[in-house]
Amino acid sequence: MKVTYGQVLAWRLRQQSLTPRTTDSAEEMVERLAGVQAQVASAAELAVGTRQLHPAPDAVRSSLATRAVVKTWAMRGTLHLLPAERAGAYLALLGAARTWEKPSWQKAFGVSAAQMTALGDAVDDILDGRVLTRQELTEAVLARGGLEELGEQLSSGWSAVLKPLAWTGRLCQGPPQGQRVTFTSPRSWVPDWRGIPDPEEAATVVIPAYLRAHGPATPAAFDAWLLRGATRKARLRGWFASLGDRLTEVEVDGEGGAYVLSEDAETLARAAPSQDVRLLAGFDQYVLGPGTGDTRLIAADRRKAVSRTAGWISPVVVHRGQVAGVWEFREEAVAVTLFGEHGEVPREGLEAEAAHLARCTGRERPLVVRTG
Repeated sequence: MKVTYGQVLAWRLRQQSLTPRTTDSAEEMVERLAGVQAQVASAAELAVGTRQLHPAPDAVRSSLATRAVVKTWAMRGTLHLLPAERAGAYLALLGAARTWEKPSWQKAFGVSAAQMTALGDAVDDILDGRVLTRQELTEAVLARGGLEELGEQLSSGWSAVLKPLAWTGRLCQGPPQGQRVTFTSPRSWVPDWRGIPDPEEAATVVIPAYLRAHGPATPAAFDAWLLRGATRKARLRGWFASLGDRLTEVEVDGEGGAYVLSEDAETLARAAPSQDVRLLAGFDQYVLGPGTGDTRLIAADRRKAVSRTAGWISPVVVHRGQVAGVWEFREEAVAVTLFGEHGEVPREGLEAEAAHLARCTGRERPLVVRTG
């Protein structure tokens, strides 16, 4: 099957409810996008709102309150919203790499294999049926024998020792207490929690979810999205091979090795290149799915404008499916910086997007556009 990259981008825009927008709920959006990055709560709310015809205030917060969505460390070790019903599958693939069992990881973070095992058992017991702040959880862990030396690791803002506990199903985030994060056990928090499945079973859930939103994609692109390429290559190939004829190989502008779900092949083949304009939130899945290193999506010399220091992903202007600039909220304006080499971006499209951002945030700001 042969398609152009313009078709791929147009198809992704449609799959991700960007063109056209949708009336679906936040939890339906989280499932459709194969998760929503939630390091910044306002960006997660905006990622959902930019896809809705009628954005609802605090839609993400409401979906977390009803427990239809769970917030936890997931892809690439970052906080994500995951569909509660399938969260275990995503976590299973992340945990399959067993990164915390590697001597290099243990040396870097100052935790031995025995301590990690004891920490997991302690947290599993402490959080069952309880919601605790980080300080309360840390105090409870340090009171356990053999774990008294982990205070620095548990209080670290990087949360490196807590991420494996998320991936093995021992903790997730609970409802915030003011500005304080809380933790609880998915076993007692998530409705009908089924635990962490076998990775091979989980792959048949997560790979199709990813390809449905971000395909066609290679196994390497999937693994970069999942865990920055940490999965053993033989295992990764096995996961894709196990899907058999559920997958169709696609040649994109003469380059092979990418896959799409067979059920989606026909709509991909019929996709016509898009001319639409969208203003997307920071950390948006449209960018994170294929990754900022995809030079067909983001020009190589513009990557630093999108993927900035400390892992910050800028809000972007999308035109014809490609990243055509960046933007930001300023006190009195929606400030857009277009990439001159991309070519003209329709002003009316930018104006319409600024108006939609006003519906998302409840605040109107005039549009200011420059080329840089």
